[in-house]
Amino acid sequence: MKWVSIGMGIAAGMATMAHAADATHGRDLYQEHCATCHGIDLDGNGPMSGVMIIKPSSLNDLTTQNSGVFPAERVSKRIDGRDPLVAHGSPMPVYGHFFEGPNVRYKTGSGEKLKLSRPVADLMAYLESVQK
Repeated sequence: MKWVSIGMGIAAGMATMAHAADATHGRDLYQEHCATCHGIDLDGNGPMSGVMIIKPSSLNDLTTQNSGVFPAERVSKRIDGRDPLVAHGSPMPVYGHFFEGPNVRYKTGSGEKLKLSRPVADLMAYLESVQK
């Protein structure tokens, strides 16, 4: 019985790590938590952008600004707070606790492999899918 439990635990852990990022869920997360500042069109012109100390970045041309490679590690660290940006007096993201969850492996379009929470992986999949 003990070995069955251990095997099931390992299988569950592997299933979590093998999660395919869901760009549709990422779009929903973006609209709920990010569009207020970054804008519906990801252009940095959300309704709150005018009152922020640091203007939000345009998120639909990150690949263009990074020599054709989506800067996944930099973006994921900004989202989950490992690379904080102080905007309007507090680190981005204001909604950081919404992006916590079990860790999964996320493989970017350029082959980069990152270990992220499931919500951050989904958000990254969406952001990567809308690059110009």
